[in-house]
Amino acid sequence: MSSVEPEVQDFLRKVAWSVFFGIVWMMFNMTLGIYYGLLFPEGGLRLGNILFYLFFLGSLFLLVKYYYRTWKQKYPHG
Repeated sequence: MSSVEPEVQDFLRKVAWSVFFGIVWMMFNMTLGIYYGLLFPEGGLRLGNILFYLFFLGSLFLLVKYYYRTWKQKYPHG
């Protein structure tokens, strides 16, 4: 068994998952936006740019919703 208290273990798990989801979200959007050229509308605004920005905003909303739902729980220490 682990010698770490359950509250501390739960807190560290939340931190690890939050960092993981944030980095994966950033890497995925950077890959789509920069590598595939959807971030900068060079030569005019195209459908791909618009779809990328809609996906970006939608996934950002879901990430913030996940963070809010995960971190709204109060801990006994305050």
